[in-house]
Amino acid sequence: MNAPDTLPVAEALQQGLAKERKAEREAHKLEKRLCRLVGQAIGDFNMIEAGDRVMVCLSGGKDSYGMLDILLKLQARAPVSFELIAVNLDQKQPGFPAHVLPEYLHGVGIPFHIEEQDTYSIVKDKVPEGKTMCSLCSRLRRGILYRVAQELGATKIALGHHRDDILQTTFLNMFFGGKLKGMPPKLVSDDGRNVVIRPLAYVPEDDLSAWADHRGFPIIPCTLCGSQENLQRKQMKAMLRDWDKRFPGRIESIFTSLQNVVPSHLMDHGLFPFADVRATGRPEPQGDIAFDEDESCASPTPVSSQVNVIRWTGAARDDTD
Repeated sequence: MNAPDTLPVAEALQQGLAKERKAEREAHKLEKRLCRLVGQAIGDFNMIEAGDRVMVCLSGGKDSYGMLDILLKLQARAPVSFELIAVNLDQKQPGFPAHVLPEYLHGVGIPFHIEEQDTYSIVKDKVPEGKTMCSLCSRLRRGILYRVAQELGATKIALGHHRDDILQTTFLNMFFGGKLKGMPPKLVSDDGRNVVIRPLAYVPEDDLSAWADHRGFPIIPCTLCGSQENLQRKQMKAMLRDWDKRFPGRIESIFTSLQNVVPSHLMDHGLFPFADVRATGRPEPQGDIAFDEDESCASPTPVSSQVNVIRWTGAARDDTD
């Protein structure tokens, strides 16, 4: 083979190596960003404390895989010692590949528990054809997981809801429930016996999708809720994606607003004592500034503890490396 023939081959090899290096750099940046955002949420809301036994709910979807993956990375360098145990609820959906999660978790080397309960048959029997199954399915799943958490001695239950889930829930409650209510990063369960945490609260869904592709998680599709096309949540997701495409930064601003609530400028008289409002004759920093256009256009950035971020991730807030 002569020199002119080898030149294209050498160039192709160089281009291939350059692409691989770029992909590695992007994956490294994504990992750092995910660890930072999860560590930031854990620190901001004191989600995990020394001695906790965290039950990580694993569905087989990209979000819960990503949550477990990042928590395992943070566990190795966290400022406190805590345990992780993965739990999957096998709902006996037809065609569910029961071997996938045990094989994956054995490979990861994490303790796990598979809870087998035929909630699929209950949901299909109780919910009329064409109606949304999510509500009943969620209630059944929640009750079972709460019980399992007690049996396993878990002090925290970690769910894989991310930033976009929180925003979709907020708009669902506004549009269909008449409530200004979202999905909190940390709460006490309705049975009063468990603390539920959402370590992915700050993480965009697109980052989790990219991480799942990079890590090659063995994704298991849902044949219940995931198969329904007429869900209101899917409509909210489409609406938010359209906004994000047409108005860059809007999603971030809306999410930030959930962390900058001003009760005196809403209308919940149970949250703010409007009946007691009187003129004081003194300047009021939280007074009526409804006509100040600059204020309404501002996009405040939530201030998280830099100390917490460094403690939980081992690095400052820097995704550029």
